[in-house]
Amino acid sequence: MRNYWSLLPAVLVVVGLILLYAVPTIINPQWTSSIMALFRTAPLPADATDAETRRAAGVLGPQQIRSRRMLAITLVLGTVALIGFNISLNREAVGCYKAARAFGADDGPDTKDPCYEMIYGSFLNDGTNDPSEPKGQPVEYYQVVKGKHPKYLKWIQNAPKYDEAQLLVGVRGKCSGDLTVQQLDDRIKVFVDSDVPCPPDSNISLLAIELKKPLGDRKIVTVGDKPMTEINPDLDSWFTVLKKLATGG
Repeated sequence: MRNYWSLLPAVLVVVGLILLYAVPTIINPQWTSSIMALFRTAPLPADATDAETRRAAGVLGPQQIRSRRMLAITLVLGTVALIGFNISLNREAVGCYKAARAFGADDGPDTKDPCYEMIYGSFLNDGTNDPSEPKGQPVEYYQVVKGKHPKYLKWIQNAPKYDEAQLLVGVRGKCSGDLTVQQLDDRIKVFVDSDVPCPPDSNISLLAIELKKPLGDRKIVTVGDKPMTEINPDLDSWFTVLKKLATGG
């Protein structure tokens, strides 16, 4: 999987340099101005005025103090945004990876950009095709959407309509065209309409099923009426991501 944390060392260097200037400047802009004046190399003219002498010594006026403090605050806000952007990229990529793996994807080349290549909405199949094989192949996992919708759906390509996804079924990409869903009175049956098992794959095609009636107590089963396994993958919360960042977990 593409690791956006690899950018973090460079980000931390930039953040450290900004904060080294910005924090003291917010507290007292005169401090940083006086320190920088120590490195002044141009000689002061013998007939320098009081204003030039004060400026060479780094003495700031009220307007300069306000403007430098505002600049320092802007730099701090930019630093926070930079860190947040890096964390956000990782949160989304890891969330899509976790969802794809939960639905049965293997590690492979598609993991480099999981939100674009590893898991995506079904392109051609809505699950309503009539089965042609007498038995079919099993499907293992499903996700029921109850109230709070999984956030990873916002980031995958060809995502199902966010407010219409009630039941999600994932199948390996090579078998996406054969995925079949039968909504019966006492159960919902999901299977791959094929006479051979679905081969391992590093990407998952996700089918969002709009239920004809509420799920109720109907079971979700596959070939041989074997119960499928319910999963509930989603993006980690910001707090969890920050905790992992702080602890190295």
